[in-house]
Amino acid sequence: MTLPWYPDRGIRRTVLVLGSGGVAVIATGALLDALWLLGIGVWGIIGAMVIELVYRP
Repeated sequence: MTLPWYPDRGIRRTVLVLGSGGVAVIATGALLDALWLLGIGVWGIIGAMVIELVYRP
């Protein structure tokens, strides 16, 4: 049995926060017809995906 490496929890939490925050901002931007909010939300999701793809222990 291997013990979990604790920094992985922080990275996972960061990915989840960026992803869910991005989805929330995209939904808000879609409701308000604000393209700048959509852009910020998309960049948040892109950031979460990049962290998830690059940081593979």
